[in-house]
Amino acid sequence: MTTTTPGTTSDALTPRPATAPARRGSSAISRNAARLTVGVLLALYGLVSVYPFLWMVSAAFKNRIEVVRGGHLIPQHPTFSTLSHTWSQLHFFRYFVNSVEVSAMTVALTLVVYAAAGYAFAVLDFPGRRALQRMFVALLFVPGITVMLPIVLLENKLGLLGSHLGLVLPFVNGGAPLSVLLMTGAFAAVPKELRESARVDGAGEFHVFTRIYLPLTRPALITVGLLTAIPTWNEYLLTRVSLNNPGTYTLPLGLQTLSSENVPHYNDLMAGALIVVVPVVLLFLSLQRYFVGGLVGAVKG
Repeated sequence: MTTTTPGTTSDALTPRPATAPARRGSSAISRNAARLTVGVLLALYGLVSVYPFLWMVSAAFKNRIEVVRGGHLIPQHPTFSTLSHTWSQLHFFRYFVNSVEVSAMTVALTLVVYAAAGYAFAVLDFPGRRALQRMFVALLFVPGITVMLPIVLLENKLGLLGSHLGLVLPFVNGGAPLSVLLMTGAFAAVPKELRESARVDGAGEFHVFTRIYLPLTRPALITVGLLTAIPTWNEYLLTRVSLNNPGTYTLPLGLQTLSSENVPHYNDLMAGALIVVVPVVLLFLSLQRYFVGGLVGAVKG
């Protein structure tokens, strides 16, 4: 005969409070509150970040009096005369052509040289390959300003100081570490069986490189081109040191001439800044999907 402890049966039959749903509800509320807080903070950060750009665009379509008065972000009397004056009267067309020339030459040389280098590091086997590849990666951590003076002295001895070629060669050299890293990763992601099959069929190394590997790594090539074109387009310091003839100035130097006036006209200055920024933004937006794909492919490789 079994004995029952007093109170045991009643405690077992007593229903317990349902605390689990309440906890789940409170945790969901906490998560939603955290997401809302993060969203508000990101929105505020985005607004603060984009406001200078919006002010630049707004000032480019204002006259001088309205810019000085300040006030409304949206122009009360929008005009295109500021842009046309900056483009034609302040020689910005010449600066624009010079920037296009320097950027195009830099991108072309970078793609030709470092696509071949990336293919060699990823596919070919030669003595010192690993050590040389590590050296290129290590150069990522060397600030470009540390080699500014040697570059200028070397350009002076070679007679390149003051010419666009004197800008292009340092720009190509400065883009070597990142370009080699990205192209090596992209080429390494291509199946080696494709190269082996082509070689068995009698294709030469140059044919394999140009007809098989380059088409398959187009996103990486576009990524390298963008990462080369944007800093080249925006470069000011080396350009300021190297060029001394106003006829060879690029767009950043053109902006500098506007800001160095005794009484700077901010609407002209912002119109010039808009001319500098718009081509880069349009280029990036048109090639954005290739840019992301190139970075992902290079990282996977």
